[in-house]
Amino acid sequence: MDTMRDRFAPVVSRLLDEDPRVAVVLAEIGVDGFRDAMRRHPDRVINVGIREQLLVGAAAGLALTGLRPVVHTFASFLVERPFEQLKLDLGHQDAGAVLVSAAASFDWPAGGFTHMAPGDVALLDTLDGWTVHVPGHPDEAETLLHHAVAAGDDKVYVRLSVQSNRQGRVIDGRHFSTVREGRGGVVVAVGPVLDAVLAATEGLDVTVLYATTVRPFDAAGLRRATEAAGTDVVLVEPYLAGTSTAAVSEALADVPHRVLGLGVGRRELRRYGTIEEHVAAHGLDAASLRERIDRFVGAGRVAAGRG
Repeated sequence: MDTMRDRFAPVVSRLLDEDPRVAVVLAEIGVDGFRDAMRRHPDRVINVGIREQLLVGAAAGLALTGLRPVVHTFASFLVERPFEQLKLDLGHQDAGAVLVSAAASFDWPAGGFTHMAPGDVALLDTLDGWTVHVPGHPDEAETLLHHAVAAGDDKVYVRLSVQSNRQGRVIDGRHFSTVREGRGGVVVAVGPVLDAVLAATEGLDVTVLYATTVRPFDAAGLRRATEAAGTDVVLVEPYLAGTSTAAVSEALADVPHRVLGLGVGRRELRRYGTIEEHVAAHGLDAASLRERIDRFVGAGRVAAGRG
């Protein structure tokens, strides 16, 4: 199966052909995928070299002229390194762009910590007005790329990963979808962790929601799920653990609730190993998730007198 990133260049190249507003800004990484598009549209496919601050600054300038820039590199170079430009050149100037990342939290362990970005979504969460898409399958990535480019002049982040669920699902770029229904708690699975969550919750009486768009957070969808399943909520995110716990608490502010945030831990793993070893080390494999989710919802049943 192809990866999310395999879909990126062909999808955006077609959009370049179809929409004269679309432009692509690169910083060496990903240039090979746009060679043909660069020949067809030399004025709208721009490689700034290894200059990530310029990458974002140039995109903001293009946006201010009326273009819709699509900006691509590894997540650590796209969100963390040029964060000041995201805050000022895009945010302060109210300029829109589509940021499309690769490498996610630890997709290329051999590249070391410089190529890992478990804190990217949390960092963007300090800024106002960003839409954040986290697809869990290449088909979903393609859908969300179309949504992102078509989103007027909005600021959109699309987080691509080599990690993927086995099958894509029908998504709308806004709402959570219900994958499984239960009455003993709600588990929100974000993007590529869905398969592990479904395996971990097999036989548990919980509702599983699937999220591929996490900002804006679907507060109404979560509230509807808790009406039947109760207000014990587990978040399983493929980036920094707890990134969306505040959004859950805000959505349920008027009712008693408990939240468990699972995801990538803060401790740096210096022996880089493989993706699978990182997943296990952060407790995001199915067996670890089962133990942690079962313990949390079990404690909730006991506290509520349901055990």
